[in-house]
Amino acid sequence: MITEEERRAAADALLKAEIDRKPIIQPSETYPNLELEDAYRIQALWAEARVAKGARIVGHKIGLTSRAMQMASKMTEPDYGCILDDALYNDGAQIRADLFIKPRLEVELAFVMGEDLVGPGTRIYDVMRATEFVVPALEIIDYRTEVPRAITDTIADNAAFGALVVGGRIVRPMDIDIRWVGATLSKNGIIEESGVSAAIMGHPAAGIAWLVNKLHAVGGGLKKGQIVLAGSFTRPVDIAKGDVIQADYGPVGSIGVSFV
Repeated sequence: MITEEERRAAADALLKAEIDRKPIIQPSETYPNLELEDAYRIQALWAEARVAKGARIVGHKIGLTSRAMQMASKMTEPDYGCILDDALYNDGAQIRADLFIKPRLEVELAFVMGEDLVGPGTRIYDVMRATEFVVPALEIIDYRTEVPRAITDTIADNAAFGALVVGGRIVRPMDIDIRWVGATLSKNGIIEESGVSAAIMGHPAAGIAWLVNKLHAVGGGLKKGQIVLAGSFTRPVDIAKGDVIQADYGPVGSIGVSFV
């Protein structure tokens, strides 16, 4: 464990990295005793500072939902971060590439909560019952730390959240079998990735149930109206200025964005 003063210093360093668009030395290198609890506290302090500057927390993201990514990070469960309103974009947006350090993009589904949801013991059907809408989404991930990164570095860095794009067709959770939403991800007219939503822990709502139970352990939960990114079902694709992205979700619609 590290001290609260060291946690605040790490959060301040991450804030500076975000502003300067320059990665910092990994917190785990600066503070060798850094543990998971410290990392989530650093993330919370970072979020508090962003809110103090005018941002608003509008939801949460879940990462490491695939077994392969968990093994690569030496984790046995996902991680999570928060979504801020100033990093939320709509279909068709032109997004400045220089807002990020080294952005990559993932294909996901976003759940919009229709009611509050708290643990413990939350299961997939509880998530489905509490969800008002499901919508196609793209997550832009961006790391503010140098490599190689420990899982504590990623968590402290708000689980590498960069931005969120939503679009496509809004559906109610029971209107389709959301385990079998497929998508292709094209960059500049070439399909780079494809996947199906069942790759997210067997069911896209599984990670959200996990998140609710995790938030309960720290006195939190999901609120009505919040948006939750369920996790990626494709590998991340590098993006840069000039790229045009198209994600086709078939019957659930598509999302198109460009980077300028």
